[in-house]
Amino acid sequence: MAVKVKTSGKIVMIVLVLAGLFCAKVFWWDNRPKEAKASTDIGHLALPDAPEASLKGNATLLTLPTNEESVNGGTKIHWEVMAWNSQFPLMYANGGAFTTKGSLLDKANLQVEIQRQDDCNKSIADIVKFAQDYKNNPNTTGVFASYMGDGMPAFFAGLVKELEPLGPEFQPIAFYAMGKSNGEDKLMGPVEWKKNPQSALGKTCACYLRDGDMNILLKWAGDNNLKVNPDETTYDKDAINLIAANDFLDACNKYITDYKEARKVVKDGKKTSEEVTVGVDAVATWTPGDVNIAKQKGGLVSIASTKEYSSQMPNITITIKKFAYDHRTDIENLIISLAQAGDQVRSFNEAKKFAADVSAKVYNEQTGDYWLTYYNGQTEKDVQGLTIPLGGSMAFNLQDAANTFGMGKDGVDRYKIVYTTFGDILSKMYPELMATYPPYQKVVDKSFLQSVLANHPELMEGEAIKMNYSAEMTNTVSSKSYQIQFETGSSVILPESYAALDEILKSSVVAEGLKVGVYGHTDNSGNADANQKLSEDRANAVKSYLISKGLKTNRIEAKGMGQSQPVADNKTAAGKAQNRRVQIVLGE
Repeated sequence: MAVKVKTSGKIVMIVLVLAGLFCAKVFWWDNRPKEAKASTDIGHLALPDAPEASLKGNATLLTLPTNEESVNGGTKIHWEVMAWNSQFPLMYANGGAFTTKGSLLDKANLQVEIQRQDDCNKSIADIVKFAQDYKNNPNTTGVFASYMGDGMPAFFAGLVKELEPLGPEFQPIAFYAMGKSNGEDKLMGPVEWKKNPQSALGKTCACYLRDGDMNILLKWAGDNNLKVNPDETTYDKDAINLIAANDFLDACNKYITDYKEARKVVKDGKKTSEEVTVGVDAVATWTPGDVNIAKQKGGLVSIASTKEYSSQMPNITITIKKFAYDHRTDIENLIISLAQAGDQVRSFNEAKKFAADVSAKVYNEQTGDYWLTYYNGQTEKDVQGLTIPLGGSMAFNLQDAANTFGMGKDGVDRYKIVYTTFGDILSKMYPELMATYPPYQKVVDKSFLQSVLANHPELMEGEAIKMNYSAEMTNTVSSKSYQIQFETGSSVILPESYAALDEILKSSVVAEGLKVGVYGHTDNSGNADANQKLSEDRANAVKSYLISKGLKTNRIEAKGMGQSQPVADNKTAAGKAQNRRVQIVLGE
């Protein structure tokens, strides 16, 4: 999430200073060659995920809530959400924008008001005000917010700073994930980008900066060795350039309306006085943005999405630590209700449709049928005749939530990998805005979920989301080579390569919807047959390492290519070193 906390006061003084500098800036500074912000080599990024099935056998469809608002006298919560289908469990559990009679949250003795809020800055302000009020009055209505998990490092960075004066008890914590994006958040670009990722260099992508959708672009670029220019005011022909949007729908509108802007050209790392006019070549967005592009202009296909990067974007809920600890029973009952709602939404069409109808009322946009269609996701032809998948989200049951936070059978903390992956990359790209971000263990509190898991084993009967992988990879999404060091003539991995292997692991966890190809290559020294055998052994050694860290065996395709596919000249030592590599391919 983009976090740029607004301040007030001292406006007149700022204006005077800016006015004094304006002439010098326009007539001298802007026209001199100067250092440009370097385009960022993203590096290999990583994320984690799960097809829809939950309750089986004698599963019971619960009675749907009524439309009558509940007045149960329970704990009051104001819950701010963006328009996002991953919140179907909350919509079902609450019964409406306000808790209704017979709903799961009514039975939990909670009174929840759900409000659409797309402005991150407004959410930060509301949470800060709540914390201030709660410190003085423990009867203050609680304030919750739910956002994209990969955007939370930036969101927390701003929020933690704002709440510091109130003390550690009033810091924000994340305590649950009710669902995830399952394809609706995506990078949409020209068909050429899908065929040849290198064709994206020198092109542009409109997005809400430092937001979860932009992260899909960063993940895809990093996995394909493409640089991204973090300065939205310059143009770098050797990188993907960003065009700033006010929100995810504005990003789409800039493409639809053929928006153009002037940019300063970067040459040899310097921002020059030369200008070029750029348009919008690609867009990072989510539903209904993807639908708007397809129906109003078309011409873009899905390059990468949360269908492939299936662990990237869980729906993370936060509140203030003291409120959560003062209302521990309420928080645990809330988790129980959302887990039950996830089972219902996943298992019964009636429950899913009910959640869609509530969503339309809460978001005050479209109809229940619209939100239901794009919760499920579907493939359509755009106005130019291109076939494109649109929408796609998934509700979580309790097992899914446990898997997200590393409390599942495989022990992989998917959200920790997502959080640190994108926290690191945003700090790297925007050190002036987010030099650091709060550590995972400070802002994620698993104690509430742990208690529910320990005390309610009956809620673990729902089947977790599963990934189905093809027997053999036929479609490549990204490819990157690593210099994994082995003992001479052996498949024994040297300790100095563990960092690279862990990078591969993280990237594979983030992209849990994709199969992992591990392909070993050698130089041409020695016997070709021996090199073939050595490359196979080394590929299998990397596969074994990844399996030992939690990846499923049927997900990894290991092959040895021997000396048959050199990428450099085997006549030089440097070329031989490049050819001795392990290539990691993510695909379907």
